[in-house]
Amino acid sequence: MNKAAAKKAGYFAEYIVLVATIIGVWIIMGSSGKLNPIIMPSPSKVGSTILSLIQNGELWENLGISVLRVLQGYLLASVLGIIAGILIGLSRHLDRLTELLIQVIKPIPPIAWIPLVILWFGIGESGKIFLIFLGGFFTILINVIDGIHQTDTKLIEVSKSMETPFFKHIFTMVIPSALPNIFTGLRTGLSSCWMCVVAAELVSSTTGLGYLIMNARQFGKTDVVIVGMLTIGIIGKIMDSLLKLIEKLIIRWN
Repeated sequence: MNKAAAKKAGYFAEYIVLVATIIGVWIIMGSSGKLNPIIMPSPSKVGSTILSLIQNGELWENLGISVLRVLQGYLLASVLGIIAGILIGLSRHLDRLTELLIQVIKPIPPIAWIPLVILWFGIGESGKIFLIFLGGFFTILINVIDGIHQTDTKLIEVSKSMETPFFKHIFTMVIPSALPNIFTGLRTGLSSCWMCVVAAELVSSTTGLGYLIMNARQFGKTDVVIVGMLTIGIIGKIMDSLLKLIEKLIIRWN
């Protein structure tokens, strides 16, 4: 086994030990009566709930719907965020013009948009996708702008001295230089979209992981709430890992 493989195996073993420790402490505290099973069910109860939701198809159905919504909102946020970020990053005038607007709107949480979203889009899918879009758009936009701004000035000087055509300069120097920031924005934006799915599915929804969590909360089913949360976390991690793999394949020099 080479050093790289051994290092990865070591990291994996550490993760296993950490998870096992958390579950072990959880079991001990539950069996000692320090955890109220209604407020915090035991790992065995959560495990049986997972199996039950998988067997009756409820988990797969809600997961599929939430993944579709997240992908739609995220792809829209990615395309518009990258295009707008490049345009703003390349134009000092546009940067000054939009900075105040971006900084004012960015801190507003998606859940605060719900009343307006219902008025604008009704209670259909468009409103849910818009809320998820909002969750990722500004994160992607700001990272793209920062990436464009951080382009090495030496590259720009070389490009000007060689009289490189404008679009060739953008696609061969500026964007490749900004790719690490762009991917950082894409990965962070994906996490933000997943964090917004619960808020999005509050809008008169009867499906999705957000609905599953909120509906379980109303009936005091803490085990189902935990299953929904774990599912979002695991799927979010898988999607982030895929995006990280794509980043490594594209940015081989980073």
